[in-house]
Amino acid sequence: MKETKKIKKLYYSISEVSQITSLKAYVLRYWETEFAELRPKKSRAGSRTYTLDDIKLIFLIKRLLYDDKYTIEGARQRLQQLQHVGEQIDLSFEQLRRDDLILELKREMRELLATLNHGTNPQHSKK
Repeated sequence: MKETKKIKKLYYSISEVSQITSLKAYVLRYWETEFAELRPKKSRAGSRTYTLDDIKLIFLIKRLLYDDKYTIEGARQRLQQLQHVGEQIDLSFEQLRRDDLILELKREMRELLATLNHGTNPQHSKK
C-alpha cells in the first residue's frame, strides 16, 4: 500500500487549532490574554494564524492546566521558569499530539468510570 506523506502547513486557523487541540476557540482566545508567550500573528483580514510552535505551546499550557492542575498564575510562572532556564519544547508536534490524545482518553475513561460507579451505587438505584 502506498504511503502518502503529509504536508505540514506553515499557518493554521483558530478553527484548525481548536480541532487539533480539542479546545474551544474561546478558550484559545482567552489564553492569549493570560499567557504573554501565546501571541499568534494576525492575517491582513485580522484572522489569527498559528504556527506549529504556537500549537506546541498550547499543548504545554493545556497539560499544565488540565493534567498538572496548575492555576493560570501557576502555569504562567512555570512557563516563565522554563523560558528562564532555556528549556524548549523538544518533543515533535506529532508526539505532543499523541500525548494529548492519550491524556484526553484517560480523562474520558475516568469520567465514564465515575458515571458507571455512580449508576451502580445502591443508594442511587433505590428510587
